[in-house]
Amino acid sequence: MRSLFHFAFHVTDLNQARQFYHGVLGCPEGRSTDTWVDFDFFGHQISLHLGQPFPTTPTGWVDGKAVPMPHFGLVLGVEDWHAMAQRLRQAGAAFVLEPQLRFAGQPGEQWTMFFLDPFGNPLEVKAYSHAEGVFAH
Repeated sequence: MRSLFHFAFHVTDLNQARQFYHGVLGCPEGRSTDTWVDFDFFGHQISLHLGQPFPTTPTGWVDGKAVPMPHFGLVLGVEDWHAMAQRLRQAGAAFVLEPQLRFAGQPGEQWTMFFLDPFGNPLEVKAYSHAEGVFAH
């Protein structure tokens, strides 16, 4: 079995979470109870529990832009990234950083976007122009 990450965090409404994580992002639902629901987050496990979402602040500086901290996300292939950006736009997602290319021409050239789930939890989804760029410095 390959290594997977597991991340558990709070949301305030499980049905609204299902609409966003399954309906918009396309994550299959896993096990659930009345107080939490699991999703297959692109091959990883996220567990959304009823409660108060964690506070965030725009204190992360990347390429001269403030981004919310803490945040989580994933790296997709470029084609899948563009498809997700389109789905998020169509769903009226709250973008913190609009879908864009950053670090153009540099080793870490990447497409990135920051958005909030319906509960204010920040996510970053990116796609590298070249696979070796993920850990380039």
